[in-house]
This record gives sequence, structure tokens and C-alpha cells, in this order.
Amino acid sequence: MGDPRQNDWEITNDLAVGPQIHRIIRERIVSTDLLPGMRLSEAELAKSYNISRQPVREAFIKLADQGLVEVRPQRGTYVRKISVAAVLDARFVREAIESDIASFVAQEPDDQFLERLEQLIVEQKKAEKGDADAFLKLDHEFHHCLAEAAGKTYAWKVVEDVRAQLDRVRYLSYFQFPMEEIIAQHVRIVSAITSKNPEAASEAMREHLREILHTLPDISRSRAELFDDVDFTSSP
Repeated sequence: MGDPRQNDWEITNDLAVGPQIHRIIRERIVSTDLLPGMRLSEAELAKSYNISRQPVREAFIKLADQGLVEVRPQRGTYVRKISVAAVLDARFVREAIESDIASFVAQEPDDQFLERLEQLIVEQKKAEKGDADAFLKLDHEFHHCLAEAAGKTYAWKVVEDVRAQLDRVRYLSYFQFPMEEIIAQHVRIVSAITSKNPEAASEAMREHLREILHTLPDISRSRAELFDDVDFTSSP
């Protein structure tokens, strides 16, 4: 039986090729389909997706900026190991931005916006015992929905730019830690927003985004081959 994610990793004709190949390679790295240390061939990827080498080359450059691949001159492009330091930095940035977003939207939440958050939680409960990809996409949509409601487009772009390494850990955590607690944290965030309590919404978001501080040590020890700098003595 083929990988059920394969359909999501196909190039379609209705969208620009560049963003699609970047997304596909990124998702394959995050989901450990492409493992740390693996050499990525620009020519082979272009051939396998029946596209030119230029968009693949551009995707490599962007993925390198996001810390997912390393381009070694005259040697090739390789999938980077997960950097604990980068994960902790990204978490710090997300907490700073998203706790303020939660506080902002809790001041005067829109009914339609609240309904959408509730629906996403329902969908998360259905997906939690399914595949990790579905759950993590719904989790991402939950946070994106908050940023959209706050009108913080640039702030969300900053979050998007730093979350690549976080996503790799979150994917691994799906298989080792119960997702029920993540959903319960989302429920607490929505409850605080519904109650128009900015302080409680901010604190609920901070608690949610600090969850990785508890799970990261166990994940890195159990999958040590995927990490390159396991040191938690200076965790923020």
C-alpha cells in the first residue's frame, strides 16, 4: 500500500510550481519521509516531479533559510538534523507573538470567528486518532485563524518563517504524547476568548506554546539520531 500522503505531494496544474515544490519538500522533511543527513538531488527531484530544475533550486535556497537543508558547495544539498536551539528560539518567538494575538482577539471576539474555532476543535477531535498530518494541519489552521481575526498578517508571516523546526518536533510528538491535552489547551484558549478575558486568553496561549518545553527532552532522547545539539540547560 502506498503512502496516503502521496496525493498531497503531487504537483498540480492549477498553482505555481515553485511554492508547490517548496511545500512538498518541506512537508516530506517535517514528516521524516526525508531523513536528516539524506542527500537531496536537484536533478532527481526535478525529474520525479516532471518539472525544471530551477524551482527545485529556489526551494532549496528557501529551505536552507528555514534551517531545513544545508547546501554544501561542490558536495550537494542535505537534510539538516533538528536543532534544539532553533526549536527553542522559534518557540520563544511564537509565544511572544501569539499570546498577544490571543489577548487582542479576546477583547471583542466575532461570533463567526468563534464558531470557526469551535468547528476546528471538533475536527481535531475526529483527527486525533488518525494521521499526524491531518491533525497538525488543523492545529496550524487554528492558530492561523486567530492571527487572521486579529488582522496581524505580518506577525503571522514571522511565525510561519520560524516554525519549520518546531513542526518537525510536533510531528514526532504526535506519536509519543497524547493529543487530547493539546486539544484541551485549545479549548481553554477558546473559552477565555469567548469570555472576553484577554489576560486569561494570553496565559492559556502561553501555556499551550510552552508544552514543547516538556516534550522536547523525551523526544530528542528517544530519536537522538534526528537531533544535532541536545542541551536543555539554557532553555528559555
